[in-house]
Amino acid sequence: MSTYVSKKGLEELQRELEKRKAARALIAEKIGEAKELGDLSENFEYHSAKEEQGLNEARMAQLEEMIKDVVMVDQQKGGNIITLGTSFTVLCDGNERRFEIVGSAEAHPLEGKISNESPMGASFMGHGVGDTVSVDVPSGTKVYQILEIK
Repeated sequence: MSTYVSKKGLEELQRELEKRKAARALIAEKIGEAKELGDLSENFEYHSAKEEQGLNEARMAQLEEMIKDVVMVDQQKGGNIITLGTSFTVLCDGNERRFEIVGSAEAHPLEGKISNESPMGASFMGHGVGDTVSVDVPSGTKVYQILEIK
Protein backbone atom coordinates (compact mmCIF):
# COMPACT_ATOMS: atom_id res chain seq x y z
CA MET A 1 0.00 0.00 0.00
CA SER A 2 1.43 3.38 -1.00
CA THR A 3 2.21 6.09 1.52
CA TYR A 4 1.37 9.54 0.17
CA VAL A 5 3.57 12.25 1.71
CA SER A 6 5.03 15.64 0.92
CA LYS A 7 8.78 16.19 0.85
CA LYS A 8 8.53 17.58 4.40
CA GLY A 9 6.51 14.56 5.51
CA LEU A 10 9.11 12.16 4.09
CA GLU A 11 11.87 14.04 5.90
CA GLU A 12 9.91 13.74 9.17
CA LEU A 13 9.45 9.98 8.66
CA GLN A 14 13.17 9.56 7.94
CA ARG A 15 14.09 11.65 11.02
CA GLU A 16 11.84 9.54 13.25
CA LEU A 17 13.36 6.34 11.86
CA GLU A 18 16.90 7.59 12.57
CA LYS A 19 15.94 8.58 16.13
CA ARG A 20 14.43 5.16 16.73
CA LYS A 21 17.53 3.41 15.34
CA ALA A 22 19.67 5.49 17.69
CA ALA A 23 17.39 4.55 20.61
CA ARG A 24 18.13 0.84 20.03
CA ALA A 25 21.44 1.05 21.89
CA LEU A 26 19.89 2.86 24.85
CA ILE A 27 17.10 0.31 25.12
CA ALA A 28 19.61 -2.56 24.92
CA GLU A 29 21.57 -0.89 27.70
CA LYS A 30 18.40 -0.68 29.85
CA ILE A 31 17.77 -4.39 29.26
CA GLY A 32 21.35 -5.23 30.25
CA GLU A 33 21.13 -3.17 33.45
CA ALA A 34 17.79 -4.73 34.31
CA LYS A 35 19.21 -8.26 33.84
CA GLU A 36 21.89 -7.47 36.40
CA LEU A 37 19.18 -6.86 39.01
CA GLY A 38 18.49 -10.57 39.20
CA ASP A 39 15.27 -12.60 38.94
CA LEU A 40 13.74 -11.69 35.55
CA SER A 41 10.32 -13.14 36.30
CA GLU A 42 9.48 -10.31 38.72
CA ASN A 43 11.80 -7.66 37.31
CA PHE A 44 9.67 -4.66 36.29
CA GLU A 45 12.60 -2.78 34.75
CA TYR A 46 13.43 -5.75 32.53
CA HIS A 47 9.86 -6.28 31.34
CA SER A 48 9.39 -2.54 30.78
CA ALA A 49 12.59 -2.30 28.73
CA LYS A 50 11.63 -5.38 26.68
CA GLU A 51 8.21 -3.86 25.96
CA GLU A 52 9.85 -0.58 24.94
CA GLN A 53 12.18 -2.54 22.65
CA GLY A 54 9.26 -4.36 21.02
CA LEU A 55 7.31 -1.15 20.42
CA ASN A 56 10.38 0.59 19.03
CA GLU A 57 11.17 -2.28 16.65
CA ALA A 58 7.55 -2.47 15.48
CA ARG A 59 7.45 1.27 14.75
CA MET A 60 10.79 1.06 12.92
CA ALA A 61 9.43 -1.73 10.71
CA GLN A 62 6.31 0.35 10.04
CA LEU A 63 8.40 3.44 9.15
CA GLU A 64 10.69 1.43 6.87
CA GLU A 65 7.67 0.01 5.04
CA MET A 66 6.10 3.46 4.69
CA ILE A 67 9.34 4.99 3.36
CA LYS A 68 9.82 2.08 0.94
CA ASP A 69 6.34 2.59 -0.54
CA VAL A 70 6.35 6.40 -0.52
CA VAL A 71 4.64 8.40 -3.26
CA MET A 72 5.71 12.05 -3.23
CA VAL A 73 2.92 14.62 -3.30
CA ASP A 74 3.61 18.22 -4.21
CA GLN A 75 1.48 20.93 -2.69
CA GLN A 76 -0.99 22.00 -5.37
CA LYS A 77 -1.20 25.72 -5.97
CA GLY A 78 -3.76 27.62 -7.95
CA GLY A 79 -5.82 24.64 -9.05
CA ASN A 80 -9.58 24.69 -9.48
CA ILE A 81 -10.26 21.28 -7.97
CA ILE A 82 -9.34 19.84 -4.56
CA THR A 83 -6.87 16.97 -4.90
CA LEU A 84 -4.15 15.45 -2.76
CA GLY A 85 -1.81 18.28 -1.70
CA THR A 86 -4.43 21.04 -2.05
CA SER A 87 -4.91 23.74 0.60
CA PHE A 88 -8.34 25.34 0.74
CA THR A 89 -10.65 27.47 2.88
CA VAL A 90 -14.23 26.54 3.75
CA LEU A 91 -17.14 28.14 5.57
CA CYS A 92 -19.03 26.01 8.10
CA ASP A 93 -21.47 27.22 10.76
CA GLY A 94 -20.38 30.81 10.13
CA ASN A 95 -16.69 30.06 10.71
CA GLU A 96 -13.90 29.93 8.16
CA ARG A 97 -11.50 27.00 8.40
CA ARG A 98 -8.41 26.15 6.43
CA PHE A 99 -7.62 22.57 5.43
CA GLU A 100 -4.99 20.73 3.44
CA ILE A 101 -5.53 17.28 1.93
CA VAL A 102 -2.54 15.08 2.82
CA GLY A 103 -1.70 11.39 2.85
CA SER A 104 -2.65 9.44 5.97
CA ALA A 105 0.95 9.46 7.25
CA GLU A 106 0.86 13.26 7.53
CA ALA A 107 -2.70 13.71 8.76
CA HIS A 108 -3.07 15.99 11.78
CA PRO A 109 -6.69 17.15 12.01
CA LEU A 110 -6.02 19.71 14.75
CA GLU A 111 -3.64 21.47 12.34
CA GLY A 112 -6.14 21.25 9.48
CA LYS A 113 -4.24 18.46 7.71
CA ILE A 114 -6.85 15.88 6.75
CA SER A 115 -6.16 12.55 5.11
CA ASN A 116 -7.36 11.87 1.60
CA GLU A 117 -8.53 8.51 2.98
CA SER A 118 -10.65 9.97 5.80
CA PRO A 119 -14.39 10.44 5.24
CA MET A 120 -13.96 14.21 5.46
CA GLY A 121 -10.97 14.35 3.11
CA ALA A 122 -12.60 12.02 0.61
CA SER A 123 -15.74 14.21 0.65
CA PHE A 124 -13.77 17.28 -0.47
CA MET A 125 -11.82 15.52 -3.24
CA GLY A 126 -12.87 16.60 -6.71
CA HIS A 127 -14.84 19.66 -5.57
CA GLY A 128 -14.12 23.29 -6.42
CA VAL A 129 -14.73 26.85 -5.24
CA GLY A 130 -18.40 27.53 -4.58
CA ASP A 131 -19.26 23.86 -4.11
CA THR A 132 -21.11 22.75 -1.01
CA VAL A 133 -19.90 19.54 0.61
CA SER A 134 -21.84 17.56 3.23
CA VAL A 135 -19.83 15.43 5.63
CA ASP A 136 -21.34 12.97 8.09
CA VAL A 137 -19.76 13.40 11.52
CA PRO A 138 -20.64 11.74 14.84
CA SER A 139 -22.81 14.72 15.85
CA GLY A 140 -24.73 14.75 12.56
CA THR A 141 -24.03 16.24 9.15
CA LYS A 142 -21.79 19.27 8.63
CA VAL A 143 -22.15 21.38 5.50
CA TYR A 144 -19.06 23.12 4.17
CA GLN A 145 -18.93 25.74 1.42
CA ILE A 146 -15.60 25.89 -0.38
CA LEU A 147 -14.48 29.53 -0.46
CA GLU A 148 -10.95 29.37 -1.83
CA ILE A 149 -8.40 26.93 -3.18
CA LYS A 150 -4.76 27.91 -2.86
